[in-house]
Amino acid sequence: MKIAVLAGASGLIGKQLMYKLLESTFYQKVIVLVRKEIPIKHSKIEQLVIDFDHLAHYQEQLQANDFFCCLGTTMKKAGSKDAFYKVDFTYCLELAKTASQNHAKSFNLVSAIGSDANSSIYYSKVKGDLEKALEELHFPQLNIFQPSILIGNRVEFRLGERIGIGIAQVISPLLIGGLQKYKPIYAAQVANAMMNAAQRDANTRVKRYEFEQIMELQYNLV
Repeated sequence: MKIAVLAGASGLIGKQLMYKLLESTFYQKVIVLVRKEIPIKHSKIEQLVIDFDHLAHYQEQLQANDFFCCLGTTMKKAGSKDAFYKVDFTYCLELAKTASQNHAKSFNLVSAIGSDANSSIYYSKVKGDLEKALEELHFPQLNIFQPSILIGNRVEFRLGERIGIGIAQVISPLLIGGLQKYKPIYAAQVANAMMNAAQRDANTRVKRYEFEQIMELQYNLV
């Protein structure tokens, strides 16, 4: 029976993942990092209210086998490039450093399709920079998930995203071969795959999962 740490439980994937970790037989405790407590009661959950600007202060409390990072925001919600960078790069990297220092077996990250440190698109570049930085921490197992458009019930309404999902679902059958990675995917499917990936004995230290690999892995319970 293992211990998991989850950051980003209020997000689309993170919320699904939290419930799956709590329901699983793999973990005896799930430490959920929150800014303020969330309304959930479960015998396995430990809510740790933290200041993400000082993650290193909580190192002793974050002893776990597997870390799951679902942190992320949008440029619009963040309000500036600097604020976006803090959430999508700095917070994620600091969490990973804590996991590495505590000798975690796996670090599991929600990134995005098209992440590329050399990209001219700021969003994609930040995601790519983070992936590169995480590789340098040399986890025994680093799982990077790169979904395209996510389907699920968000707390906030995003008109542009709703329209984009509708279009993507219509053209999804046409996305074959190399275009398959752009297919929309349910947040619950990504969450399933993340939990399953952490249970595997890694034959490669760093593994990236796009649409096809996520769909395959979500059903492969260990």
